[in-house]
Amino acid sequence: MPHRHGMCLLDTLLEVGDEHLHAEVTPRRDDLFAGSEGIPGWVGLEWLAQAIAAWAGVQAVSQGDEPRIGFLLGTRRYCCESPWFAFDQPIRVEVALDFRADNGLGAFRGELRGSHGESLATATLNVFQPESLEALKAMQREEHP
Repeated sequence: MPHRHGMCLLDTLLEVGDEHLHAEVTPRRDDLFAGSEGIPGWVGLEWLAQAIAAWAGVQAVSQGDEPRIGFLLGTRRYCCESPWFAFDQPIRVEVALDFRADNGLGAFRGELRGSHGESLATATLNVFQPESLEALKAMQREEHP
């Protein structure tokens, strides 16, 4: 992931497969998004999105390609059990591919789990990864590459 410093939100990649990725993050008091009660619940969605980006990057590299730009188009049913994630409590970030179309659209199921395996949050995330930067620029100009 090209993110730097406080914007690289995942701590560790635990497992990567053809259709899934598991990572871990531990909310810290010096985190960019830290509040007095912990990390706001909406940040969990960012963890899931970065897990998808990490999965896509691993897939590209394993096929001899460079990682490409991707976009989070939207989220359906983000359900977070608490408004805050507690500090210093590891969270497992799990994403699984539901589908990936030839046009770059994809959908993933995501779940955040606590240290005892309990579900902390779930969501479906819709993503888009253009074929190339040139294709993206052409789309922005409403042209065909």
